[in-house]
Amino acid sequence: MKEKENNKQSNQSKGPRRGMAMGMPAEKPKDLKGTSKRLLNYIGNYKWHLLFIIILTILVSAVAVVGPNLIRYIINGLQQMITGEITKEEGMRTVSTFFIAIVSLYAIRFIIEVLLMLIGNKVSINIGLKMRSDLRDKLEKLPIKYYDERQTGDILSVFSNDVDVVINSIQQSLINIISSTFMVVGILVMMFIISWKLTLIALVALPLFVLATATIAKKSQKKFKAQQKELGVLNGHIEENFTASKIVKLFNKEVESFQHFDDINVNLAKEMKGAQFLSGLIRPIMEFISNIGYALVVIVGGYLAGLPSPLLIGDITAFVQYQRSFVNPILNIANIVNQLQSAIAGAERIFRVIDETEEINEVLETEYDLKEITGEVEFKEVDFSYSEETELIKALNLHVKPGKQIAIVGHTGAGKTTLVNLLMRFYDINSGAITIDGQKTTEIPRVVLRKHFGMVLQDTWLFSGTIKENVAYGKKDASDEEIIEACKKAHVHHFIETLPEGYNTLLKEDADNISQGQKQLLTIARAILFDPKILILDEATSSVDTRTESYIQNAMLKMMEGKTSFVIAHRLSTIKNANTILVMEQGKIVEQGNHHELLEKQGVYADLYNSQFLNKPI
Repeated sequence: MKEKENNKQSNQSKGPRRGMAMGMPAEKPKDLKGTSKRLLNYIGNYKWHLLFIIILTILVSAVAVVGPNLIRYIINGLQQMITGEITKEEGMRTVSTFFIAIVSLYAIRFIIEVLLMLIGNKVSINIGLKMRSDLRDKLEKLPIKYYDERQTGDILSVFSNDVDVVINSIQQSLINIISSTFMVVGILVMMFIISWKLTLIALVALPLFVLATATIAKKSQKKFKAQQKELGVLNGHIEENFTASKIVKLFNKEVESFQHFDDINVNLAKEMKGAQFLSGLIRPIMEFISNIGYALVVIVGGYLAGLPSPLLIGDITAFVQYQRSFVNPILNIANIVNQLQSAIAGAERIFRVIDETEEINEVLETEYDLKEITGEVEFKEVDFSYSEETELIKALNLHVKPGKQIAIVGHTGAGKTTLVNLLMRFYDINSGAITIDGQKTTEIPRVVLRKHFGMVLQDTWLFSGTIKENVAYGKKDASDEEIIEACKKAHVHHFIETLPEGYNTLLKEDADNISQGQKQLLTIARAILFDPKILILDEATSSVDTRTESYIQNAMLKMMEGKTSFVIAHRLSTIKNANTILVMEQGKIVEQGNHHELLEKQGVYADLYNSQFLNKPI
């Protein structure tokens, strides 16, 4: 466990990030121009695909615009045939010709839309693949500090949610904004061709549409923001109770927890009602204004039909159809703007990760040769702090001879784990020097340095895969015999043999199909197989029972022979045989010696020991 102050916020889900619904507030980017330019660099690799998408989108839109006009000629042909203006043969020929034209056009439209889908999917998926690859490469190069200061959920959200928002918007917005723009212009042209008088009447309703939509959207945005805030509180409460379900049950807090949930849920429902009511008003109001406009067009159209050079029924029908289609593209453009804002905001978060400061560039592993080490470790006047405000380690001096077992004890926050974090260069020191066999660790590439360390963490880590793959994680070329021997030393071989698949047993996510103690034994087997010169055991036996701890201690004592070992433990029974015990307080070594020497001093170590074994308060 990192011994520092973590000022992290609760990892609450903050609700939907996209402002897709009318009235739903889109998350606005802070640097629209800069982020858009960087986003275009990803898209620019597919410029020919995009050109093809633009051409196909225009063709699809053109078919949509022309369609009602063809229907117009069919209806006019039927009307003229019925009224006797043309013969039956001429009328049927007109109807059949335009009917075939409509079917052909819509068949072509179907083919084009399939092509659009395939090309659009290819472009968006490849852009998402590149973004996730860039993120993964970046995260690999970031220091441990970056992960310590952030919630895992926030990092995962960039990988999943933000990348998905960006690639979906790239695909949908590009097609929709071209299509909607072309549709607005094309429909307006067709309406003027049919009747400029009716077009002017129809356009009277447009300002009313804009005014009504803008007014309601402005009011509903406040409600949606309040809804998102309450949703974040609700998600945070659910996550907190899910992860701490055992604690809730232990203290019989289920009723209190349910009541708190109900209160939050009621507040959420209240905000949702207001938001949904206001956003729901938009469509009825639009339909009301539209219907008035349709009525005016029909009345005026009927009047014009009785004049010389009259409008035919097909003309009025086509015009009304165009009128009904005219508003939708305009509303789509408004929604697309919201969608693009959310996408660029998501891209900003992606680029924020990509722009994070990496660990200092080092020489390649192949360009550096660290000779076989003996394991001599020395701290010389080392200063370190996690933040400028709090100094943790000050002027630390420590010399460890090769092959010695060093135990580190102290109260929480004393700097025990920090000591080994500095040794492995998970963090770099502020001043002073740490050396291995006389060579400064800052002069050794991290990838080379860590090859000489084996570590068993307090929090066991096993990945989805077989037991064999997990044990051999640090030594991929290990033979089956070496893996089995390591597991025997860790006293886990017998357990593995009882499993139906043995060493090929597949561990589930978080290895929840085996016990915590068995997980600990497997991580110890992994360290044994790795066979490093320096061992670090961080609370290595804190999660196992007394019998298993005894097995592990015997195996560890044998394994530590000839190796420099650092053991961090609160259970002092595990470190009695250490060559040297370091007692730390506030980043400094306040006591040093073996178990018996420190007990005789009656200092901090004696107090810790008595508190555990004699039930005396510290």
